[in-house]
Amino acid sequence: MSQQVTSNQIPEALKNFDQLPNSASVRQPVVQALYACSPASVWRGVNAGRIPKPRKLSPRTTCWNVGELRQALAITENGEG
Repeated sequence: MSQQVTSNQIPEALKNFDQLPNSASVRQPVVQALYACSPASVWRGVNAGRIPKPRKLSPRTTCWNVGELRQALAITENGEG
């Protein structure tokens, strides 16, 4: 069974990703959507160096820098990575 994604399931940060400044931070659901992968695949990508390392804002809050994600996505898109 395939699931359809409705607009209310898409994180606001993902909807506006292109307008976010490079200094902004996003949470894991946005990274999952950008790379079209599962939570476990995000962490495998981090460990393999394909996805930038996140930052810990607090013991239970992890985020990724938008500028670093854009650079990593550009490398992936250009076939350099």
